[in-house]
Amino acid sequence: MKSEVAHPGMRVSDSATEMSQLALPQHANVHGSVLGGTVMHWIDLAAAIVANRHSRRPVVTAAIDEMSFLAPIQVGELAMMHARMTLVDKSSMEIRVDVDSEDLVSGERRHTSTAFVTFVGLDPKTGRPTPVPPLLLESAEERAEHERAKERRRQRLARRASHG
Repeated sequence: MKSEVAHPGMRVSDSATEMSQLALPQHANVHGSVLGGTVMHWIDLAAAIVANRHSRRPVVTAAIDEMSFLAPIQVGELAMMHARMTLVDKSSMEIRVDVDSEDLVSGERRHTSTAFVTFVGLDPKTGRPTPVPPLLLESAEERAEHERAKERRRQRLARRASHG
């Protein structure tokens, strides 16, 4: 009988991803800036990549706790998503996604959005939540972000408990 060995864990850098998307007219609202829902879609994709790379399992979006739009992304600009794991708890994973825009002519960059997305790792056979590898924190910055993520998780669970 084969015994399962516990996974030693994954570093933040093992799953972090960067994704770019050129903002085209079909992504825009009537003001010439990218629709918020489109930005959210790009954020969800970047976070899904991080969750998949970390867990090496099927994953689903469970929550978007916080989403802020600080500046618009204009048609013709490049949207850059920087996504990284901040917290792992059994089967759930919180991913921070920062979005920046770049004017491809001037080179000017702006921070436009930040979101915290929770994914759940699924067993490929049953489709049920399953444990994912622990998160190995290597720097003071990662540990500080992890502490903030634990507080966001506590608040998320408290909100869920008060609604049901």
